[in-house]
Amino acid sequence: MKFLRSFDIEVIKFKEGLHEIDFSIGDSFFQQFEDNDLVEKGNLTVRVMMNKGANLIEMSFRIAGTVRLTCDRSLEEFDYPIDTTQEIIYKYGSEEKEIDEDVYMITRDTPSVNVAQLIYEFIILSLPAKKIHPDYRNELDDEDLEAEGGYVYIDDSYEDDGEIAEENESGENEDEIADPRWEMLKKLKNKEQS
Repeated sequence: MKFLRSFDIEVIKFKEGLHEIDFSIGDSFFQQFEDNDLVEKGNLTVRVMMNKGANLIEMSFRIAGTVRLTCDRSLEEFDYPIDTTQEIIYKYGSEEKEIDEDVYMITRDTPSVNVAQLIYEFIILSLPAKKIHPDYRNELDDEDLEAEGGYVYIDDSYEDDGEIAEENESGENEDEIADPRWEMLKKLKNKEQS
């Protein structure tokens, strides 16, 4: 817990205006979080641009560096680059509480806010859902292609020679065989319209 106190920003000491605060993230940072199964090692820098106003404090977090991940396919470890920017707003109010995932309420006499949990969550959210070693990223299998949007659609309005097939007046392709169920539905629809 003592380690995480180094991520306190003493907001009460800052005057209104723009302020810059830097933090370094190392391996010991990730060991402070109990349910951390994803990242054990990393080397990142966090620059917090804090704009303190009369009624609120805006903080912009720029996190850049690398974390060590384990490949889901080969179980090899690799360094994954992270470069993300996130924003948090602290509004002054009567009590300390979380209003939204990006908006917190603090009292005017709150001495400091600890940003360690926020930084940790921003890092975890910037990780890919499927952690694949860079050596294996080019070897996509069918399942990966589907997940990446690699679907191929065939348009029946094109003939074999690449020209668009002409449609008859009813909008149907002439060489298309009609399904009797659709024909019955069309008859019902036409009956309702007349």
